[in-house]
Amino acid sequence: MVAVNDVSFSVEQGEIFGFLGPNGAGKSTTMMIFTTLLKPTSGQAIIAGFDVTKDAKHVRENIGFVQQETAVDEYLTGRENLILQAKLNHIPKKEINKRIDEIMDLIELTDKQHQAVVTYSGGMRKRLDIAGGLLHHPKVLFLDEPTVGLDIQTRRKIWQYIKKIHIEFEMTIFVTTHYMEEADSLCDRIGIIDGGKIQVIDTPQNMKNALGNEIISLVVENNDNHNSFLVELKKIEFIKKINEDDSKLILFTSNGTEVIPKIFQISSNLGIKITSISLTQPTLDDVFISYTGHEIRDDKSKFNRKIEHAKMKRMRA
Repeated sequence: MVAVNDVSFSVEQGEIFGFLGPNGAGKSTTMMIFTTLLKPTSGQAIIAGFDVTKDAKHVRENIGFVQQETAVDEYLTGRENLILQAKLNHIPKKEINKRIDEIMDLIELTDKQHQAVVTYSGGMRKRLDIAGGLLHHPKVLFLDEPTVGLDIQTRRKIWQYIKKIHIEFEMTIFVTTHYMEEADSLCDRIGIIDGGKIQVIDTPQNMKNALGNEIISLVVENNDNHNSFLVELKKIEFIKKINEDDSKLILFTSNGTEVIPKIFQISSNLGIKITSISLTQPTLDDVFISYTGHEIRDDKSKFNRKIEHAKMKRMRA
């Protein structure tokens, strides 16, 4: 089975680049290759000037990697966790305390640093986890689904910290996510990946602008004239693209107020019954549907299984 297929792109120094796609799209596989945890069967990947296959050691020295599952030890204090990370990353002994103090201040956990992580909230644990990836001052920080499983308020707080880190360290950040709002809020550019292939790479705003200024969604009752209805819709001047999902049609248009009356006129002529119609501004969800033909899938069962596994481990401890 091919996990990623002919994936080719570059990330600019100092930008926040996002990989947006559903679970199973190839996001984590690509990140594992970039972080030297998985060898590519073909092709080449250069990170911070080093080849991930030929010079994995130097790649690891220049990157930080925060996995989807929080890797902090909940029975150590926040500071003890960072001391452990500092030693694992071979940070000079005389610099450890200074760096930890700076990072704790940056993620606003100084007042909690001597408390056991078991007392931390999910958002605090994730902030500490990200801090561990920053101690050795990497050139590139990889964040794999950094807010998965967190509520929306905590997610937004984490986004603020990621932006703060980005400015403070002037580093390149590579993020994978299946949250549309996260990609839109965080990333300078986004690559939409689905089925192991990159569908498009651009800024969130350019992607939305390319669809047109507005989205018309309508639900119609199928009859023998349905195909004729689609043919006539495509003749309307302002419609750029039409996606169809069962009885629902999504029209990407630049002038919705002029298009809607024409839609009703065509439907009346062909005896097509429109049961609902709406006019909205394009979102990243619309962009994703436009390029992949389907909505993004949020597979919560995998995450729930991880939570249950973690609970069982605590019960046995």
